[in-house]
Amino acid sequence: MAAAEKGWCLCELLRFFYSLIFPWLFVCGTLFVCLLIIVLWRLRLLLQRKKKSASSSKTGKHQTVIAFFHPYCNAGGGGERVLWCALRALQKKYPEALYVVYTGDADVSGQQILEGAFRRFNIRLTRPVKFVFLRKRYLVEDSLYPHFTLLGQSLGSIFLGWEALMQCVPDVYIDSMGYAFTLPLFKYLGGCRVGSYVHYPTISTDMLSVVKNQNVGFNNAAFITRNPFLSKVKLIYYYLFAFMYGLVGSCSDIVMVNSSWTLNHILSLWKVGNCTNIVYPPCDVQTFLDLPLHEEKATSEHLVVSIGQFRPEKNHPLQIRAFAKLLNKKESESLPPLKLVLIGGCRNQDDELRVNQLRRLAEDLGVQEDVEFKINIPFDELKNYLSEATVGLHTMWNEHFGIGIVECMAAGTIVLAHDSGGPKLDIVVPYHGERTGFLAESEEGYAETMAHILSMSAEQRLQIRNSARASVSRFSDQEFEVTFLSSVERLFQKCHTCTN
Repeated sequence: MAAAEKGWCLCELLRFFYSLIFPWLFVCGTLFVCLLIIVLWRLRLLLQRKKKSASSSKTGKHQTVIAFFHPYCNAGGGGERVLWCALRALQKKYPEALYVVYTGDADVSGQQILEGAFRRFNIRLTRPVKFVFLRKRYLVEDSLYPHFTLLGQSLGSIFLGWEALMQCVPDVYIDSMGYAFTLPLFKYLGGCRVGSYVHYPTISTDMLSVVKNQNVGFNNAAFITRNPFLSKVKLIYYYLFAFMYGLVGSCSDIVMVNSSWTLNHILSLWKVGNCTNIVYPPCDVQTFLDLPLHEEKATSEHLVVSIGQFRPEKNHPLQIRAFAKLLNKKESESLPPLKLVLIGGCRNQDDELRVNQLRRLAEDLGVQEDVEFKINIPFDELKNYLSEATVGLHTMWNEHFGIGIVECMAAGTIVLAHDSGGPKLDIVVPYHGERTGFLAESEEGYAETMAHILSMSAEQRLQIRNSARASVSRFSDQEFEVTFLSSVERLFQKCHTCTN
């Protein structure tokens, strides 16, 4: 009897402690949330004080600080051209503001970065720019995350953004490179007006479809596609990431996208249609339109050129394999002498490794004598190649826009682009009913289309070149300035309201 009573008391005691678990968890959770809010509020106050001291000019008046987050601003791609043209446009309209660029290019000076922008893009800024050099850029390198790359880079960008925010707190923050996870940081802790220029969504519905359909891609390895369980796990991961990406993206006060393709995906993910606009990236079309159209000689060598950074998604191997097929056709169809020139920028050692792999691929296919690589070349040399080229090659699936394609068209090069994304929807489209270029998808399709272009008469090619040139004015620097300034105007109206 005593043992039974003892057991009953023990059970009652356990019940009593069990009944306290949920209230205890609730109290602890509430205290944790309160503590977190207090810490974040104190951080915000600290950052606001930093902002006041940073934006006070020598005369004691408030000076608006406009910052761009562009960790790879010294690279030579289309995204960097957007950065420098955006800065130039803002400096013209708001000359009294202080301009800041957050960059991870710590191995060069600010002056060298500006000289590189002039050398590559023929852009010179009218006002000074302050460069804030970030030491933790390695946190957004894809090589650091062999698995869960999207999540790793996005979380890494938060730490990189925190480093940037601690060095300079701006009034207006513009993410011009696609690091959307930095937006809440600058908006809610930094108290900034935030905007973003989206070149390419970090995740898209097309990427979800690739995983769902178990198709092999550069971001979907073969061993995953062969395993239904791993495909399901990856699909769940992608859906969760897409949800988080939509949340952080919706923090943006204004959103600019570079094409109709990007617009459709951003509207689907971020759901901020009321403040989203298409702003086509600036292309230096006039410089290329000023190039004379060279008269083709029947015996001259035909150049096939490709413009684009040496990144995996650009799919340069497809270009080399299609070109090798074309050379095989040349022997049977008596095509003219041919050479493939791959022109692009290398951002880091990973890009340089890719170039070496492409060289080996050309050797394996026996076309190394007919393929050249031109890395980080000056702007004048780029113009020379485009003015002499017959075909401009582009092979990226779902390219967001394609500045290189527009430059080829403006220079009078006949474009052969991938039948998807921005090139299909916005660029290689009929102009007044006339053809402006060609589209292809497969290795065989590219080889056949290149052979078709080269077999056309010089007069037929000239007609396409003229139509393409006439169609590119909507992508000019001047058009970009007008649409960009119109889109970001809301940021400055609210900024002036806050500071007056």
